[in-house]
Amino acid sequence: MFGLIESEWGIIIIVAVVVLVFGGSQLPKLARSLGSAQSEFKKGLAEGKGDSAKGDTAPSAASGDKATAADGDGPTAASG
Repeated sequence: MFGLIESEWGIIIIVAVVVLVFGGSQLPKLARSLGSAQSEFKKGLAEGKGDSAKGDTAPSAASGDKATAADGDGPTAASG
């Protein structure tokens, strides 16, 4: 399968199939959506790296509104 992508004829065949499936008029829209998705993905990666560099961690489930029992069996009777 990957040998098809590496050869020049394989790339030509893949491009021809994409044009047949999506049509020539839909290709610019497809390229725009792929470009915007790629930029959103890169932005998300940059935000994720920034958060991990700061040392921020997500709050754990145990630090929520309800207190958990000491043995970990769930909410205590006093937690309501």
